[in-house]
Amino acid sequence: MTSAAPTRPGVRIVDSADVDDRAEIGEGSSVWHLAQVRENAVLGRNCIVGRGAYIGTGVTLGDNCKIQNYALVYEPAVLEAGVFVGPAVVLTNDHYPRAVNPDGSLKSGHDWEPVGVTIREGASVGARATCVAPVTIGRWALVAAGSVVVKDVPDFALVAGVPARRIRWVGRAGVPLEPAGEGQWVCPETGARYVENDDTLTEAPA
Repeated sequence: MTSAAPTRPGVRIVDSADVDDRAEIGEGSSVWHLAQVRENAVLGRNCIVGRGAYIGTGVTLGDNCKIQNYALVYEPAVLEAGVFVGPAVVLTNDHYPRAVNPDGSLKSGHDWEPVGVTIREGASVGARATCVAPVTIGRWALVAAGSVVVKDVPDFALVAGVPARRIRWVGRAGVPLEPAGEGQWVCPETGARYVENDDTLTEAPA
């Protein structure tokens, strides 16, 4: 069953979108042209699902997430609050994808075990990046456009390349941090300070 009209109070669903009746869409959210939201998906409040994007069965989005045009978010992905997924990003869900079994028969949903991508609070994944499940993108991390993520990304890390590697640290504003000496880092935009210890970055106490 699908619902192509904005029948949910406080939710905008354009006529060309395909939103299953069993999906939960939070107040203030928008689902745009040609997007598909599958059964049992859960979207928080004020989420935006762009044109042609795909949200798989049972995928969970926290509040204030933005899924840009033609992004593919396959189950069982979990996105926490404030996550940005850029245009044409792919979050995969299979260790060893095959269309057929060894005997040549077509695989069904019972012939493989899906694995998911987890994206923590405030993190962003740039345009056309691919996250190869199972991986976790840490809080407020930033994946550069076109990257291929094959291992977990630490909190506040800026990763880039194929495969993606950490090249900088970023703060909550998404701007690369500047060194402030003795393992300290500072955001040039907000002045917020961060502390690095054993390749881990944390926010400095207020």
